[in-house]
Amino acid sequence: MIIQALTAALLCLHAGETIYLDTLDLAPVEQGWKTAQARLSVDGNAISIAGKGFGHGVGTHARSEWTIDLFGAATAFDAMVGVDDEFCSGDGTVVFVVMGDGKELARTELIKKGEAARPVHAELTGVKKLTLVVEDGGDGINYDHADWGDARITMADGAKAKPRSTKPARPYPRIAMTQPTAPAITQPRITGGTPGKPFLYRVPTTGVRPMHFAAKGLPKGLALDESTGVISGSLAGDGSWDVKIAARNELGSTEAVVTIVGGANALALTPPMGWNSWNCWAGAVDDSKVRAAADWMVRSGLADHGFTYINIDDTWEAGRDEQGRILTNEKFPDMKALADYVHSKGLKLGIYSSPGPQTCAGYEGSYQHEKLDADRYAEWGIDLLKYDWCSYGNIEPKPDHAALMKPYVTMRDALRGSSRDIVYSLCQYGMGNVWEWGDEVGGNYWRTTGDINDSWASMAGIGFGQADLAPYAGPGHWNDPDMLVVGKVGWGPSLHDSRLTPDEQVTHITLWSMLASPLLIGCDLSQMDQFTLALLSNDEVLSVSQDPLGKQASRVSQEGETEVWARPLEDGSIAVALFNRGRETAQVVAMWDALGLSGRQHVRDLWNHTDQGAFERGYSLEVPRHGAVMLRVTPER
Repeated sequence: MIIQALTAALLCLHAGETIYLDTLDLAPVEQGWKTAQARLSVDGNAISIAGKGFGHGVGTHARSEWTIDLFGAATAFDAMVGVDDEFCSGDGTVVFVVMGDGKELARTELIKKGEAARPVHAELTGVKKLTLVVEDGGDGINYDHADWGDARITMADGAKAKPRSTKPARPYPRIAMTQPTAPAITQPRITGGTPGKPFLYRVPTTGVRPMHFAAKGLPKGLALDESTGVISGSLAGDGSWDVKIAARNELGSTEAVVTIVGGANALALTPPMGWNSWNCWAGAVDDSKVRAAADWMVRSGLADHGFTYINIDDTWEAGRDEQGRILTNEKFPDMKALADYVHSKGLKLGIYSSPGPQTCAGYEGSYQHEKLDADRYAEWGIDLLKYDWCSYGNIEPKPDHAALMKPYVTMRDALRGSSRDIVYSLCQYGMGNVWEWGDEVGGNYWRTTGDINDSWASMAGIGFGQADLAPYAGPGHWNDPDMLVVGKVGWGPSLHDSRLTPDEQVTHITLWSMLASPLLIGCDLSQMDQFTLALLSNDEVLSVSQDPLGKQASRVSQEGETEVWARPLEDGSIAVALFNRGRETAQVVAMWDALGLSGRQHVRDLWNHTDQGAFERGYSLEVPRHGAVMLRVTPER
């Protein structure tokens, strides 16, 4: 009788209503690729795990996180979980985790593609917030199509409250938000060009306009526009010149030295900063959108902080004329006029092509027309070329080291033989360890990864994966972990706010600046809010990105989900970043001996523009989940 009574009591605990998770709002689910699907896989197919179908469930993708308010009214969570069958190839590996009020209630072992669905059960009595997490298996998020099959919540008998999906509160981190009004000459303060080719440099100067500029020591062949601060002309010869620039407005004046270098390999002496059309407009890009980007680069003030390039990505191309010269399609009726417009603002125009017959989007590539295309770009006034592997893989399906280099050498020679300086961006996703030979084939920067998207899994996986590449970066040749995904993005024509939380966006810009990576904005500049603008225009952070020494950061220490990275700077100080990759706030500690330092060190918080004091052995701070702190550490004098 006692056993029967206990059994009855346990049954009563779970005798309430069953709520399938596919009936809840899935919009708040945060995940590494696409969006969560009710009763379907993440790619829109019927849910199937190792050949077994499920009529109920939610398809998601690692890394994902979903918080559900239970109001203390549930008793249990149950599901059958695994990797979906929708890809014949691929090695998806995931771990499913169930959290209740911040405590781990259940965790699966590593689950691989093709393995049978596994049961997950968690007792929820008294739990107010349920959080469902899918972690990647430690090998990145590729093919991690994860299913919560038959996922359901059992409510307490008589419960009146219903489960409700909720988007976790992500408060904005405290960063400096104001823009300077008095003149200040920012970074980069070094630039270069090839003698005899057109030269253009907009002195990056913040402050209220109108502004008056003056220069002492300009090299022969260059002139300064005193009202715009644009230096143009053509260098007469090789050399290096320290030019004293003065700027004044109604609120004050300032001076700084700008170094101009003339030589055959004097481009991209700091990582290029600018905008690229792909992450917002993709195939919807056209002449008017590019002009608008140039307008807003100046109007927003970003040009005053050193952002220079306005880059057109894929889908501008048409066919070729009778002489084999590349033509623009109807979206770009006059490329030279567009370049002239961008140049009139002191900015530079970039363009896109492929060494293959077609681009990634199926437009005309440069295969066997490299010299014609390079000369055409120079004729139009192009300043940067992104050269994307794409269909060249059909020509070299299994390229060895020499075959990987070959098409990039061909275009390098064509660019150098043209009448214009054109920064050379290699885009082939890191194949063949491009960082080991990218400089040899003339690359000014080279993609080290696949494409980024606006998720924590993508951004963090790419960014923190750069730790071993520091030896290959330096002035004129940089590792490129892809473009920025802050602000309104969307790959066109519809846009959405970046799915990165505010703290994750701070981590994004901190990490890319520490990595000495190109900073190419991927959002619609006309729709930037104050926070996005503050992220992109913090001069103390950008001074690390654009430091002339050009040393990429390396990971100094790692403890659990926290990491410390550092890079030396030209003035003898060290830039230090504290990262928390975990799900909860954590203390992150930077010890001076790990940084090769001894004695008292002065610490400045770069995001907040505040001095923290001097510290004897190290510095520690609480860092929010997925957040970052960026410091400049200098020996106390």
